[in-house]
Amino acid sequence: MDTTIACSAVPAKAESSNVPHKTSLPRGIPVSTVMRVCGVVRNKAGRFHVNLPWGKGQEAEAALHFSPHLDQSMVAFNTLEQGTWGREEHGSGISFQHEQPFEVFLVATEEWFKAVIGDSKYHHFCYQFLPGCVCLLEVGRDLQLEAPEIF
Repeated sequence: MDTTIACSAVPAKAESSNVPHKTSLPRGIPVSTVMRVCGVVRNKAGRFHVNLPWGKGQEAEAALHFSPHLDQSMVAFNTLEQGTWGREEHGSGISFQHEQPFEVFLVATEEWFKAVIGDSKYHHFCYQFLPGCVCLLEVGRDLQLEAPEIF
């Protein structure tokens, strides 16, 4: 049985920008929460990101920074604490292409965020901060975004 959830077709050359996008998470991210982000990588895009910050304003810290770097053919995973980036981890390969739709699932488990790209497990990023402290889901930079879903 095919359980793949396909993203609707988002125009790759849309003139208006719908990023940066922020979704409030007033209850944090409980274990078993799934965050689904779909969109289309813009033509000539270098990077885009999905951040899970906690805290408020300019002093916010990031429990997760998920950032496909098309310009370097890799995906970076990191945290931001007191204005300093942690040790960056990289997923293997890159599954994103210019002007092509993508689908990313970030799943909160007991110990890590599990990243799933399309229908393939991609990377586990161990918690530096408890996901219950996360207050937002932010998506930005070089993409046309379909509204994120949290379930």
